[in-house]
Amino acid sequence: MPRYTVHVRGEWLAVPCLSSTSTIEWLGKEAVRRYMKNKPDNGGFASVEDVKFYIRRCKGLGLLDLDDTVGDALEDNEFVEVVIEGDIMSPDFIPSQPEGVHLYSKYREPEQYISLDGNSLTTEDLVNLGKGLYKIKLSPEAEAKVKKSREVIERIVKEQTVVYGITTGFGKFARTVIPNSNLRELQVNLVRSHSAGVGKPLTPERTRMLLALRINVLAKGYSGISLETLEQVIEVFNASCLPYIPEKGTVGASGDLAPLSHLALGLIGEGKMWSPKSGWADAKYVLEAHGLKPITLKPKEGLALINGTQMITSLGCEAVERAGAIARQADIIAALTLEVLKGTTRAFDTDIHAVRPHRGQAEVAFRFRSLLDSDHHPSEIAESHRFCDRVQDAYTMRCCPQVHGIVNDTIAFVKDIITTEINSATDNPMVFAEREETISGGNFHGEYPAKALDYLAIGVHELAAISERRIERLCNPSLSELPAFLVTEGGLNSGFMIAHCTAAALVSENKALCHPSSVDSLSTSAATEDHVSMGGWAARKALRVIEHVEQVLAIELLAACQGIEFLRPLRTTTPLEKVYDLVRSVVRPWIKDRFMAPDIEAAHRLLVEQKVWEVAEPYIEKYRREHIPESRPISPTAFSLGSLRMSADYSHDHGHQNEL
Repeated sequence: MPRYTVHVRGEWLAVPCLSSTSTIEWLGKEAVRRYMKNKPDNGGFASVEDVKFYIRRCKGLGLLDLDDTVGDALEDNEFVEVVIEGDIMSPDFIPSQPEGVHLYSKYREPEQYISLDGNSLTTEDLVNLGKGLYKIKLSPEAEAKVKKSREVIERIVKEQTVVYGITTGFGKFARTVIPNSNLRELQVNLVRSHSAGVGKPLTPERTRMLLALRINVLAKGYSGISLETLEQVIEVFNASCLPYIPEKGTVGASGDLAPLSHLALGLIGEGKMWSPKSGWADAKYVLEAHGLKPITLKPKEGLALINGTQMITSLGCEAVERAGAIARQADIIAALTLEVLKGTTRAFDTDIHAVRPHRGQAEVAFRFRSLLDSDHHPSEIAESHRFCDRVQDAYTMRCCPQVHGIVNDTIAFVKDIITTEINSATDNPMVFAEREETISGGNFHGEYPAKALDYLAIGVHELAAISERRIERLCNPSLSELPAFLVTEGGLNSGFMIAHCTAAALVSENKALCHPSSVDSLSTSAATEDHVSMGGWAARKALRVIEHVEQVLAIELLAACQGIEFLRPLRTTTPLEKVYDLVRSVVRPWIKDRFMAPDIEAAHRLLVEQKVWEVAEPYIEKYRREHIPESRPISPTAFSLGSLRMSADYSHDHGHQNEL
């Protein structure tokens, strides 16, 4: 017998259907009838026949024809919504699809697994888990550690030993001993009371990252969770059943209590939950639709699920990976701008950077050489101004290795901290099976990732700050020798005038966002938790800063490609022509004014998906192989001092001849 979960005015109803030939209209009326039955006033309706409604899927919001049969239109246990005609949607209504969920429209259940042991997860792994590319399984070593850790907890409970969070209350109530008969209730009450976050829910990708990271921490075997419960959590992850987690509410010590409590709340079948199959619904229905049961918490397990820095750190993983992607693409975009503005490559000479041997600076200079070296990639644009009388370029072009370089080094520093953090045990108390004891400590404090992510925001912001100045040079005819705002018939057309204003606005907004959140602390929990990290805000604003940086560089990329149009038929270097072709595959040249926002978004998407890097990277690495014997490709944030010794004979740079 097919069954459907139907949403009517905030209520979720399980509606069995005797026959697959029943109509969608019948399903709607039956759901309304059950809704009225549960209301003292029949929900304000005289009868089912008086109710006018339409029905739509929760997944994708597609409208259903009332005359279709449920067998033809729906899958068994599908989630649908009855919308009563005349109802006005409440402003606090949880939408069927969270922000960004369109990325899940083509969701396919992954077939590959990542084995978690609590020690070897990478930031890239976690981002890919967030994208739904892998399922999770535990390593045999992790299973053994979890079992041994749980044995310690069972002994404590059996012997009625007084241990914080296991047989006592929490925070200010740490000295309140709880009788054994109430230990399970203690854990459920903890989860319910701490689920006090506010704001938008995390996107599916970020919720998956948070859940996966908590699993990785539990897999270390210092949390005291049972293997049975941990395996249930993994089943929920693998089914992509994602609890409703408000993004605000954590102060970053004692861990990310509010968001992780919302995570645990869904696992025990309470609150809201989302899956690609159901959209938003009550957690118990979503779990049931996937053949899963709510978790029944044992002693210590509620605390094991909610105590740690995983909200800060999972968002930090996304931030550091996106930062690395935009940093390396920023070099390519700046190189293209330098070509359009007829700059020189002399400032990227190997010897200059060898005498100031910062790794990031040397790598950025190398990338510029690999894209602009006229011996490898002849440029007709460069040849056109070889004998010009200009002496040197503005700092926004000449100093890219120095400015972009420290950004790369910042990312490498932060990535090291985040990688350590995602493979750290951050519970309290910690369970040490070898010593057969628990120890209270402070590993839950989020100061490490908070400080690191504040630093990341400050560092990466500079890519936008210098990019905005290059956009100004492209748009300003007195600096670029190009038409004002990169458009013909100026006055009739405004070209990139307001696109540059948008870049300036984003850079200004970033200046405020770069104020460190981790310099603040407010005492909480009746002064028990009297110093906190504010790391949740550090992580969220770091992501906002990085998104703004991506958008500013997207505008510069469009402006530089538009500048190329006014230099035709001259061509730039081969790798930069490939970048130009990529952009033109999604954004056509501006002949006259048109709606610009979609073009900016298209260029932004190229950067988020790292398409610009994919086009240019083969040329960069080929140049590396030819200039460093037996060299290997390097990651965007792991630089080699060997890059300082590249191109020792690099002397035939195109550009200005009277360089000071």
